[in-house]
Amino acid sequence: MASTACFLHHHALSTPNRLSSLSQQRQVPSTTKPTTHFVCRATHKQTPMEEDAAVVSRRLAFTVLIGAAAIGSKVAPADAAYGEAANVFGKPKTNTDFLPYNGDGFKLSIPSKWNPSKEKEFPGQVLRYEDNFDSNSNVSVMVTTTDKNSITDYGSPEEFLAKVDYLLGKQAYFGKTDSEGGFDPNAVATANILEAANSTINGKNYYFLSVLTRTADGDEGGKHQLITAAVKDGKLYICKAQAGDKRWFKGARRFVESAASSFSVA
Repeated sequence: MASTACFLHHHALSTPNRLSSLSQQRQVPSTTKPTTHFVCRATHKQTPMEEDAAVVSRRLAFTVLIGAAAIGSKVAPADAAYGEAANVFGKPKTNTDFLPYNGDGFKLSIPSKWNPSKEKEFPGQVLRYEDNFDSNSNVSVMVTTTDKNSITDYGSPEEFLAKVDYLLGKQAYFGKTDSEGGFDPNAVATANILEAANSTINGKNYYFLSVLTRTADGDEGGKHQLITAAVKDGKLYICKAQAGDKRWFKGARRFVESAASSFSVA
């Protein structure tokens, strides 16, 4: 069924001839008002069947547009580490490489793939975790009584290490040896301080030392030992994390450094 709809338009002069004609007309004063024209167009009123067909057509077109947008957009892959569920819905991921440990008066983060060990190496040892595949990669916490009020009362970090050098292991062989492999005569072990620092966290002073020890048997090419220490309420808290030199450069460094740096007295 046809009907008539009217739309209001103002004519725009765009051709050069008409622009010229307009300029000539402006020279003659005129009081004639611009003519307004009504343009009538015939429209077709849709039947119910035609309206239904139009709705279906619009829906189909919308579906096609959505499909094209999905194909054209770049979908990020589900980011997941080994042994971790895929982050399909973009939820914040937690760090599953470490587990928090809250001890009696201290706390730290332990590599999640390390297991507790019953081995007792040092006096006052209250915790020990080690790598499943290599016991040389481990972390220990020792708590002993002290008459010091702060870790700085032990002197410099180097002087403190001299008082607790048992943490680095004692030389078991005391026979006569020549100077070989960089060792002094009659010595089969050596320790080099790579870094020594002190810091204050939440009002508590901490010492941090990084030590590389080597033995004449060449086991693991040496050991990287990280020591963090602090004093609180008449107790000396020491955290020692270590890894063999070979594994240190094969990924163990991140776990050892994170464990040692996360240690704090509560």
